[in-house]
Amino acid sequence: MSSVSRLPIAAAAAPAPAVDASQALAKQENLFAALRELDSVLVAFSGGADSAYLAWAAHQVLGERALAITALSASFSRHDRAQAEAFIAATGLRHEFIETHELENPLYVANNADRCYHCKDELFDQMDALALARRFAAIVYGINADDTRDFRPGHRAAHEHHVLAPLLDAALYKAEIRFLSQLAGLATWNRPASACLSSRVPYGTVVTPELLEKIDRAEAVLRALDFRQFRVRAHGELARIEIAPDELARGFEPDISRKIADGVKGAGFAFVTLDLEGYRQGSLNSLLKIK
Repeated sequence: MSSVSRLPIAAAAAPAPAVDASQALAKQENLFAALRELDSVLVAFSGGADSAYLAWAAHQVLGERALAITALSASFSRHDRAQAEAFIAATGLRHEFIETHELENPLYVANNADRCYHCKDELFDQMDALALARRFAAIVYGINADDTRDFRPGHRAAHEHHVLAPLLDAALYKAEIRFLSQLAGLATWNRPASACLSSRVPYGTVVTPELLEKIDRAEAVLRALDFRQFRVRAHGELARIEIAPDELARGFEPDISRKIADGVKGAGFAFVTLDLEGYRQGSLNSLLKIK
């Protein structure tokens, strides 16, 4: 088992000003201790920074008694699958893909505000069955202390399935997770925020495999143009593109904007627009009336 003292501290970059290194390392020790008490775990692993760090931590503590699980469905982009595969290959974590079928659930397809609940409910149903069959003691997932500030219906599903949230319990924030990931040499330490393709569809618009495929193709266009943080939000025939503020000016360069328009139309949209406010995580949640 690895300990904090074995991490490549000398090779790591200096922490961001917002991160207290000693405090982050103390939280990591608490995380390791909590995982150690579980004996064996299944880790819900999407390939993002949080779940990647949690999968790595579980592997550090439990070795082969930790198994990372990635759900495959039409809402999981080809890019995210490739990123997950690259992380597993680089770290040697024990890992399996499973298929989930949330798109067979009319309550998910209807795409109301609780869509994420039905997605997580399907995932944790499958992981519950796997844990029972393989005799894993617990299931964990990567919600962190920052995530409680946003609308997270999936957290209700986790609670109902008795899924544990070790990063949240350790009071680890996103900046600390990125710092600790960099310290551990994980390539995901600075990976842009990611979410399932259905998060690009406004609530109330039916989610279909065809629509998700169109969004996936459109986002591949932005990625091929070397944009790092962006979303293609689908509003009927209109693709509303959010690009991170520090990259947005480049999106308006005539040659680049023409390539974006042509590529996104080629993906199946009739109209293309760049959002002047730029990328905002969970921007569609602003339309919800949450009490």
